[in-house]
Amino acid sequence: MRKLIININELLGVIEDNKHKVSGAMMASVDRIPDAWLLIEGERIKDYGAMKMLDPALPESNGTEVIDASGRLVFPAFCDAHTHMVFPGTREIEYVDKIKGLSYEEIAQRGGGILNSARRMAEVSEEQLFDEALPRLDLIRSYGTGAVEIKSGYGLTTETEVKMLRVIKRLKESNPLTIKSTFLGAHAFPLEYRNNRKAYVDKVIHEMLPAVADEGLADYVDVFCDKGFFSVEDTERILEAAARYQMIPKIHANELDFSGGIQVGVKYNALSVDHLEYTGDEEIEALLSSETMPTLLPGAAFFLGMIDPPVRKMIDRGLPVAMASDFNPGSSPSGNMQLIWSMGCIKLRMIPEEAFNAITINGAYAMGISDEHGSVTRGKLANLVITRQVPNIEYMPYAFGDNKVETTIIRGNK
Repeated sequence: MRKLIININELLGVIEDNKHKVSGAMMASVDRIPDAWLLIEGERIKDYGAMKMLDPALPESNGTEVIDASGRLVFPAFCDAHTHMVFPGTREIEYVDKIKGLSYEEIAQRGGGILNSARRMAEVSEEQLFDEALPRLDLIRSYGTGAVEIKSGYGLTTETEVKMLRVIKRLKESNPLTIKSTFLGAHAFPLEYRNNRKAYVDKVIHEMLPAVADEGLADYVDVFCDKGFFSVEDTERILEAAARYQMIPKIHANELDFSGGIQVGVKYNALSVDHLEYTGDEEIEALLSSETMPTLLPGAAFFLGMIDPPVRKMIDRGLPVAMASDFNPGSSPSGNMQLIWSMGCIKLRMIPEEAFNAITINGAYAMGISDEHGSVTRGKLANLVITRQVPNIEYMPYAFGDNKVETTIIRGNK
């Protein structure tokens, strides 16, 4: 079955040379075709161009479904490269604690935050986790997401970490969205290990990693390398062990302080380092000498009332930047990537084109999937957004709070 989208107001995110990321000043550029058409054949983008160049026989050919996108934008579906969207229940009571002035660290120290979700995780069944996660996938698709990374990290025991990752594996197998899984056993220290952190790191290395690897449950490995959580030394031990199982790192880094997380991520060739509120000249220099993608999570910084990362300095120095939702029950309870686009512009002072590249092609790079996702390129998967009638790319982040997506096409299907 072929689908032909015609009369597109603007076709955005066209990349002819199949580059895998955009950096520095190039982030301000989005190639586009006004008054365009796009042809989908099976799961993939077959061709596209200006309407004046469309073969008049193509819309009339047998087996071609014609979609009229008059007044609408078409662009690659969002790639959300950092979420924790398999979780048992919500944490709105902690949200009220935050309003009353308790910090993220204070809530964690009294057994809230990640440890709260870990307690619940031990109590719920795999089936319940799966059933609760499926509607979240439908929701993020409705906002335009076509690919998502999902982390474990709310287990903190071998049994419950494996349970989470099995659920993510089932989601991969049952949903058309592209899903990548990340093992995050080093997300927090359980209360019983607070005074013997080395023993918990040993457990991650000697119990959890082998169990995850034996079942082939994770594409990536992550560590929360930050103040009050895992040290650089802890992180290095875990990453060295993970390398024996060919697990590529993705690091939580520098959300709470200058932790060394960025540098250790670069040292171990991390695919991405994420959060990055505390990023200075030393961190930028390390990233410039690497292939690691700096990934910002403005939803979490906004929700927690934290400082914003120095994104203007990062881009001006020549770095690429991705953005992701950090969809989770504690610090970013939304997977709406349109809202992340708006936050990139409103909070981080990115122009709409820079933020667009951060949530499409650079988000795909941060997931390791930019050969198949993140741009309108012949041969890539047909993961596409058709908007409602909107005038231009600037309107997308400008009209924050509205769902401006009419249709999300995944693998060529609506």
